[in-house]
Amino acid sequence: MNRNAMAYAYLVMVGALVLTLNGPNSQVFVLRSDRVLDVAYLCVVAALLNIPHVRLEAGRLTLVGIPVGVAALMLNPFDAALVGLSSSLLPFRRQPFHIIANAVMSADIASAGASLATHFRTGDSLPITVRLLALGACAGLNFVLVTLVFRIRLGVSISSIVRHNFTPSFLLAFGYFALASLLISYVLDGTALGYLLATIVCVLALALTDTIAGRRVRQVLESELSDADRHVFHTRAVEGVVHNLRNHMATAVGYLKEVDPHRLDPVDRESIETATAAANDAVTVLRTLSQGATPRVSYAVEPVDLGELVTRALAMARPRARSKEVQLAVRVSPDDLKVRADPLLMREVITNLVNNAIDAAPASGRAELTTGRRSNGWPYFSVADNGPGVSDDHRHRLFEPHFTTKEGGTGLGLFMSYGVVREHQGELLYEGNRRGAVFTVVLPPFSG
Repeated sequence: MNRNAMAYAYLVMVGALVLTLNGPNSQVFVLRSDRVLDVAYLCVVAALLNIPHVRLEAGRLTLVGIPVGVAALMLNPFDAALVGLSSSLLPFRRQPFHIIANAVMSADIASAGASLATHFRTGDSLPITVRLLALGACAGLNFVLVTLVFRIRLGVSISSIVRHNFTPSFLLAFGYFALASLLISYVLDGTALGYLLATIVCVLALALTDTIAGRRVRQVLESELSDADRHVFHTRAVEGVVHNLRNHMATAVGYLKEVDPHRLDPVDRESIETATAAANDAVTVLRTLSQGATPRVSYAVEPVDLGELVTRALAMARPRARSKEVQLAVRVSPDDLKVRADPLLMREVITNLVNNAIDAAPASGRAELTTGRRSNGWPYFSVADNGPGVSDDHRHRLFEPHFTTKEGGTGLGLFMSYGVVREHQGELLYEGNRRGAVFTVVLPPFSG
């Protein structure tokens, strides 16, 4: 069973939980009449607050948590589930899976929170401690459901999902959602003033979305710009040095070739031959370094299958992995990942990253390749290992030439790979930590 089918099966299980919470045999279900205007208002708010969003590594953050939290505190489980389902009434251009997942999980979270609140409700009063407990249960269930769906559909480890998505800004946003939900549950009393105050709270939440989105975009752009600036600086420096040295070495080689070794005594002849061989080697090294500094991309006419590139590069790396007893794993996405690329250069990039992962992994360790599609539709592949990762001090020198933490390494692999990926109009990102390195290459899709 492929990952998409498993993900849909998971959503069916989550939907079955919603039915269980609202079934006639549910012990916590109490059919308590809610104000129709409250239910309609929260349904409209849930649909509208699902439009603005902040992109995360493996998903997006919306403001749906506010009306879902209010529904959990004010409505019975059935009406709360309706509010959760209504959050996907305005899907726009989102994929069908995302629409279904958002609707089912929002309904499940709202219904579960309402079931908990209903269990402790006495009349129309609900103590503050129960309100906070219900909101905490909604947030916890949200974390669990979202983490599991990412784990099943993307094949990413739970630790990676938590590390890249549940950031301090993300947790702060959930705290604000809880506060806003708590406030609205008190002011939404069926009066015009109550609806006005609730609307003001929701509008103020939009500023939080803009703040988080702006901060995330700024961090990403600063990181990419820093890497790009350093790469351009070092590339130009290397090109200038290489150009001058090649001219001087070409002159030296030319003069050495004019020397007739037969006219020399054996000692001088051997010296000249050694000097000529060393000069030729130096010219070869400089030519290679020049090509690494300014890669020339020759795009294939036909679209290139990223999955095939990864599979071939992995096969070439298996002997190296066997010698170190490192386990290689691959997770190829079932999606059609066609990119516009130079197959040879891109295969070199994959090979460099895989070899680095094998070298970084401990004996009997693990290196894993993953392919997929980012939230913006661009294909990507990631290479991860369970080695020591990269320290914060070394993070900003990763793509510099001759920088390496490996014994005997040249420090040109990542430098060359970064240049190749940039020439492809793509991105080479470091997403690991001290418990392992994760390098991700994002490439533009083939557009014909």
